[in-house]
Amino acid sequence: QVQLVESGGGLVQAGGSLRLSCAASGRTFSFDAMGWFRQAPGKEREFVAGLRKSTGTALYADSVRGRFTVSRDNAKNTVYLQMNSLKPEDTAVYYCAAATAVATREGMVNYWGQGTQVTVSS
Repeated sequence: QVQLVESGGGLVQAGGSLRLSCAASGRTFSFDAMGWFRQAPGKEREFVAGLRKSTGTALYADSVRGRFTVSRDNAKNTVYLQMNSLKPEDTAVYYCAAATAVATREGMVNYWGQGTQVTVSS
């Protein structure tokens, strides 16, 4: 089994920054990609960013490209999401995800974290 534990969420003013972390444990060899989804109130969960652990190749949603950066530390089995220039519309619960390839849809995800709240005030 795989466990994903997120940290780093919180409350920030618009224009500010936050960094989320997701630490993986267990059968970490069973997946090569990690990333982030988010779900705002009343909306469906959506892809934010993801990367392949082996190559570092990253994908981003159009809404966050240029503001968010996904990175990894393979030695720590940890993926990060650096979020800059945050906007109120970035407010959501952010979920860490692991999959065999970069998952851009929920159905592609093999493992989920429990989620961490990010709130951006205007």
